[in-house]
Amino acid sequence: MRVDDLSGGEAGLQYPASRLVLEPEFGGNPGALRMFRHVPDSTGPGAPLLVVLHGCTQTARGYDQGAGWSVLAERFGFALLAPEQSRLNNPNGCLNWFLPEDITRGGGEAESIRQMIAHMLDTHGLDASRVFITGLSAGGAMTSAMLAAYPEIFAGGAIIAGLPAGAANNLAEALAAMHRAASRAPGGWGRLVRAASPHEGPWPRVSVWHGDADATVAVSNLDAIVTQWREVHGLEDAPEEDVEDGAARRVWRDRRGAAVIEAWSISGLGHGTPIKPGDGDDASGEAMPFMLDAGISSSHRIAAFFGLIPKPARKPVTRKPVPREAVVAHESVMLAQAEAPQIAPEQIVMAREGRLQRIIAMVKKAMGLHG
Repeated sequence: MRVDDLSGGEAGLQYPASRLVLEPEFGGNPGALRMFRHVPDSTGPGAPLLVVLHGCTQTARGYDQGAGWSVLAERFGFALLAPEQSRLNNPNGCLNWFLPEDITRGGGEAESIRQMIAHMLDTHGLDASRVFITGLSAGGAMTSAMLAAYPEIFAGGAIIAGLPAGAANNLAEALAAMHRAASRAPGGWGRLVRAASPHEGPWPRVSVWHGDADATVAVSNLDAIVTQWREVHGLEDAPEEDVEDGAARRVWRDRRGAAVIEAWSISGLGHGTPIKPGDGDDASGEAMPFMLDAGISSSHRIAAFFGLIPKPARKPVTRKPVPREAVVAHESVMLAQAEAPQIAPEQIVMAREGRLQRIIAMVKKAMGLHG
């Protein structure tokens, strides 16, 4: 399916720091997404692949500019895939992480992303054993969904200000989960991952990031994600704890001593991807809405956790306070898709038959309206 005619919010926008190019054809594309990619000239056969999922109101190129992923790909020789939501699917550009048809193995947006990955592996001769995925907010929640639906594809995943797999199956549940992570009986979070595919292991490594001042996606989701993957990996809740570049880090290791789960909590940080702007050894990207200068580059740390780049040297730093305007700027954008006063049904154009009425019904349910 060709997707170069789908609206992706790119009109009139310039992203000079992004090297991403549109790939118009890659498969059946049941989720009607757009595919962007960057394969550096120095990338040879057997290189790893990183999949990057943007958040609400963002685009693939805009997120890349903020996080600096294509700069790192160019510097260290890995390939980059950046799926992008179409405004035909979601008027706020959010990946539909809470709709079962878009997160279930073999269907919707999740299947489109899988097809993009297969296209990248086949076309560029990349290493199928070194495929990784990361995302912010709705993209982080979709990262969780992808790790659950297709765990055999990924060697690792990184979830930034996101939610665990199976956190919601409709709009009302999504709102509740964003406000506070649900409580589940021991083993419950892990069972959701194990039930999402026939895979029985090995399981991906997982890195989780969250600011403790996040007013859009509650920080309780960080611990829910950790619990989910501890249960999948069969790990006790006995992490190593330390502080790196002013951020608190916990690490869970397997019996061989390998770090399989890490969780980063950043004091004072609102809803967004932690970055360290610049072009130094441990800096990349550009501060903008939802791309927050935290004095630590999550892109570098995630890439090092995946083994895509050398681990940055630890050194003491003085973190600048995160400006309050950066914390609260557009904090409610992710919620906008669920607030009835901001959703005008006549403006929502859905790409798939029946989606419009379903969304309207969900909004009414979330508001307690009937009929």
